Amino acid sequence: MIVVKVGGASGINYDHVLEDLVNYKDVVLVHGGSDELNKISLKLGKPPKMITSASGHISRRTDKETLEIFNMVYCGKMNKMIVEKLQKLGVNAIGLSGIDGKLLIGKRKNIVMVEEGNKKVLRDDYTGKVEDVNVNLLKLLLNNGYLPVLTPPALSYEHEAINVDGDRASAVIAGALKAEALIILSNVPGLLMDVNDDDSLIKEITKENSEQAMSFAQGRMKKKVLGAFEALENGVNKVIFSDARIDEPITKALQGWGTVIH
Repeated sequence: MIVVKVGGASGINYDHVLEDLVNYKDVVLVHGGSDELNKISLKLGKPPKMITSASGHISRRTDKETLEIFNMVYCGKMNKMIVEKLQKLGVNAIGLSGIDGKLLIGKRKNIVMVEEGNKKVLRDDYTGKVEDVNVNLLKLLLNNGYLPVLTPPALSYEHEAINVDGDRASAVIAGALKAEALIILSNVPGLLMDVNDDDSLIKEITKENSEQAMSFAQGRMKKKVLGAFEALENGVNKVIFSDARIDEPITKALQGWGTVIH
């Protein structure tokens, strides 16, 4: 069993990922759509706004209107594009968001953001973190020959849709399924010591050097590293950050291309 998370940033080659994915059984795919969401938001006159939490993490400001656009892009355009491509490749894929069948459940957060040095509580933000997975639903699909294609949002304990980080959500999913590996594919080769130098790739991370790894992680990569260690704590054997722009990205990741965390 492997869980593959493919990001939504610019430069992702979905055809390469999906053409490689068909070579594997017992796999769950989790996807993002951030670049497409930014484009659609701009066209709709609702440009994306990023906020920095009091803990220093950067996330998307998700009010009700943004959440509606989020659902349209992630659950609609991106999810069905991926499912269609897999069906053309002969894979009986089924697309689900985290709210379908209570697949991903989590707590809606009270976001405390920092703006011009001042802390501010956002009470109209629909953001949270996945805490539970409907494993029975995933196993039902997998045991009957379906390939689950999953995407945020998740469902809060108050039955509201909430925006959740896809990398950390995939870590919870991998842990719940006791996956052999979690592969996180993005538009960089892995964790880099210098974000402007692809040759500065960190090949291996262990628990012993996790703090050093976090010091190199910039922006959204911080959440990927956090998610990786959460996955390991929940029983996943290894996590691999690798490149979604290359041929056979899943196979190469499993061969050790990218950053291996164990």
